[in-house]
Amino acid sequence: MTCNSSILDAAREQKAYHAKKFGFDNTEFYQGYLESLSDIEALEKGSFDVIMSNCVMNLCTDKPAVLKACYELLKPGGEMYFSDVYANQRVPMVLQKDSTLWGECLSGALYWNDFVNMAKKAGFSDPRLVEDAPITIQNAGVRDTVVREGFGSLEFYSATYRLFKVEELEPACEDYGQAVIYKGTIPRMQSEFKLDNGHVFETGKVHPVGGNTWYMLEKNPQLKSHFTFIGDFSRHYGIFEGCGTSLPYDKQSSSCTKGGSTGASCY
Repeated sequence: MTCNSSILDAAREQKAYHAKKFGFDNTEFYQGYLESLSDIEALEKGSFDVIMSNCVMNLCTDKPAVLKACYELLKPGGEMYFSDVYANQRVPMVLQKDSTLWGECLSGALYWNDFVNMAKKAGFSDPRLVEDAPITIQNAGVRDTVVREGFGSLEFYSATYRLFKVEELEPACEDYGQAVIYKGTIPRMQSEFKLDNGHVFETGKVHPVGGNTWYMLEKNPQLKSHFTFIGDFSRHYGIFEGCGTSLPYDKQSSSCTKGGSTGASCY
């Protein structure tokens, strides 16, 4: 899905090659805007297991519309798995209007907490952060612009999130005394499975989980069969330990860079 016709043409030219190489001929390409996914009749609501995106939403002008449309397209238990650029504070209008920063995928970066609340409003009740890294701005002109405008404390991060369409999810991580055991049966993940940066399940080990994590695993058709579930929802023990609301990103590690004449890359 893209609004760029030249990218679509290149993708369609390579379709037969990849179908032969990988043995799957089930790829379709559509032209349009993410804000208007509902306008594409071929995209049936409630029919997608997974929606993936890489460093695109920051360029969308109506981000709530994108999240809402993706929620409607997903099957119950499905997920949106995507990486994008976020900020530690709201990007000021003077920087949002800077064309160079737009080209670097920085001007449209959401303040992380605005994104979390936006995702919840769209129906994704418990956004899960999978991995993140601070972004190093290598373009000296971009760095100078940010500082010159008086926003030197503005920080950018590359982050990957999982958003699950599970109606039973609660606003916070609640403790019901439950646990799960990962069977080690997902290909290339025999030793452990990482759900998000707070939940890495070692094969064969009993892992206590909150109710939301239980539901994410149990309601997702691709994940359910790979876990054994212990307990139920008959007794509530309060908030699950470690359920916090501070800045979720790690300031220490760095693996994402911005800069150069050709734009940005996001990992």
